[in-house]
Amino acid sequence: LAMLNQTEVSEFLLLGLTDIQGLQHFFFTSFLLLYLATLLGNGVIVTVVISEPRLHTPMYFFLGNLSCLDIFYSTVTVPKMLTGLLFGQQPISFAGCLAQLHFFHFLGSTECVLLAGMAYDRYVAICHPLHYVPVMSPRTCVLLAVASWVTGFVHATVHSVMTSQLSFCGPNHIQHFLCDIKPLLNLACSRTSLNMMLLNVITTSVVLGPFILIVPSYLCIISFLFCKVRCQEGRWKLFSTCASHLSVVALFYIPVLSNYTPPSSGKSTQKAMQVTLMYSAVTPALNPLIYALRNQEVKNALAKTLGRKL
Repeated sequence: LAMLNQTEVSEFLLLGLTDIQGLQHFFFTSFLLLYLATLLGNGVIVTVVISEPRLHTPMYFFLGNLSCLDIFYSTVTVPKMLTGLLFGQQPISFAGCLAQLHFFHFLGSTECVLLAGMAYDRYVAICHPLHYVPVMSPRTCVLLAVASWVTGFVHATVHSVMTSQLSFCGPNHIQHFLCDIKPLLNLACSRTSLNMMLLNVITTSVVLGPFILIVPSYLCIISFLFCKVRCQEGRWKLFSTCASHLSVVALFYIPVLSNYTPPSSGKSTQKAMQVTLMYSAVTPALNPLIYALRNQEVKNALAKTLGRKL
């Protein structure tokens, strides 16, 4: 009987963003354009960072990683959501659901840790410029990037393995446009207290841990600029090198923190969906714009690359 229960639900039904037809068409067009902008913008940044020798520095190495992450991250959620908006409720197999959950948390938590690595890079560049080259050596940069990807992978594996142990025997309608942990726990027939505890403890740590490292980095940067840099122009010039990163951190962290902290807050599914939409579909499209528009080096490299192509 336990085996029967285990396999009774072989697929789930993603209910998607909305069932109002007019809104579906509007959302489909909007998110398709955003997704194409994500692929194009981040693809261009990866290409420019690889092809332009002047951008072979720690800051742009991390930016290349971030752009790769954003391409994968939106690809995990947006195409399935677009199909749902076009054809209505989307069936997804149990294995497909677990895979989506795994990659969603893998890439999301990797981004959290990577943003902390980028903040550390800016802190060393501004507060300890004479030590920048030895401290941010190629080896250090690769280790920081690998640590981000490995942390994300381990975190996601814990959740996907724990979720795969649950039995689902009742309703299979997921009130979301993707397979996330909380909506799945609501459908499980078996006990979910351990899963919930892991979500509260591990996920909150993975989200808050890097954020707790980012905040002091920027406090040190700001105090350094005001205490040690005398001229206004010099301050602004130095601060502008981290303005893009600060904007990306705000765009990513504000919605993520509101979704995962406080841990088991009883937020409405609709609210959680809107917030998830922000950091999984909107932010990845804005990141390349923020970096390209605010950064003269990226603009110059882009013009040079386009010049070569033409």
